[in-house]
Amino acid sequence: MNRRARSAVFLVAAAVFAAAFTAACTGLPAFGTSTHPYGSRAVGAAIQRHTANVVSAVNFDQRAIDTLGEESILFGAVLGAVVLLRQARDEDRQAPVPGRILPTTLLLGAGLLPVTLLVGVYIVGHGQLSPGGGFQGGVVLATGLHLAYVAADYRVLRRVRPLAALGAVDAAAAGAFTALGLAGLITGAAYLQNVLPLGTFNQLTSGGLVPLINAAVGVEVASGVVVLLAQFLDQAVEIESPPDGERPQGTGPSPEAS
Repeated sequence: MNRRARSAVFLVAAAVFAAAFTAACTGLPAFGTSTHPYGSRAVGAAIQRHTANVVSAVNFDQRAIDTLGEESILFGAVLGAVVLLRQARDEDRQAPVPGRILPTTLLLGAGLLPVTLLVGVYIVGHGQLSPGGGFQGGVVLATGLHLAYVAADYRVLRRVRPLAALGAVDAAAAGAFTALGLAGLITGAAYLQNVLPLGTFNQLTSGGLVPLINAAVGVEVASGVVVLLAQFLDQAVEIESPPDGERPQGTGPSPEAS
């Protein structure tokens, strides 16, 4: 397909999208209105399914299929980073040079690391009850783990970061989200429909399928972000590219060229 054909296809697709987007926007409730049909329906459905956090009810119940797509995007991004940033044949791996860390920084990081991990677990575990959930708690967990790098040393982070295991956990958690949707099909309902017992409202066991999907998302996000950051840190700390004059032909452009 030449450039003119690609431009024509793009313009047609853009026109169709613009028309559909404009039509959808004209059907939205006016700003400042006292009633909001979408909000009322979302709150009512969350209470009916015993999910105190309405946002989690929307993400993992009412529109769980959309959240599955969002999680798949993150999984694809992690997979793409692993493939693109892997060590090339013409690159060497060097031992990381330890830096000088102030004792106060080390003490603060050592104290905050377990607290941050505990907060991340709490946010994931209470995702169906209070603000937060799998996405937010997963990022907190990954951030907490990297306090070992900020407050200590890259070698410490590498020892507490089993990349092979985290990569497997990332894939397993992403697959668990997809597999949990089969519960609805097994019972004769729709895919990802909330068919499990709903439990007691405002309890950890409430929400039916919501806490299970939320936990799968939390594990996938936490492990995925750790693996993603590991690829960039490896390139910045350990991977050493050869000089331009020594780079074999066909191995790609130099870092300066990109």
